[in-house]
Amino acid sequence: MLKHHTAALLFCAAIAAPFSALAQGTPPQPVKWELQVLQDGQQIDSFTGTTSVGQARTDTHHHVVKNNVGCADKPAGDIDLQRTLTISPVHANSDDITLQIDAQETLQSNDAPVTVAGCKLPPQPRQVSATHPGLVLKPGDWSTWQIVDKNPSLTYKVRATLATAAQ
Repeated sequence: MLKHHTAALLFCAAIAAPFSALAQGTPPQPVKWELQVLQDGQQIDSFTGTTSVGQARTDTHHHVVKNNVGCADKPAGDIDLQRTLTISPVHANSDDITLQIDAQETLQSNDAPVTVAGCKLPPQPRQVSATHPGLVLKPGDWSTWQIVDKNPSLTYKVRATLATAAQ
């Protein structure tokens, strides 16, 4: 019985070895992607990169804004509107590309609060986190993902293509 079991294991290993070598020898498909950030319909930021399937790339952009505050309406109250995106291609071929997107945003409201005396206060920043586990794209075509619907609206416009060695 042990002899037959050992023979079966050796047979399975002999068949699996070429497939294992093929899987290890095939490098992950690189994906060239572009993401535009639209706030209230206007592009305010963009990210680009080339990332292989199964890998992730994280980028952080900072935009420090100064708000006019107080009864004298003077510049003050700096706020760092930070944006961190992680893009992970999870599938790529000539028919479709699937990206996982994780986003962390610091947003500022369009409306500035005022005191009872009518003096401006700085807008309160808010943190927004969003994850899209699998945005499916047709290579080269733009797709949109709405993150926040108002005050301000925030939309990501995304496209991706298969990267070639020359890119």
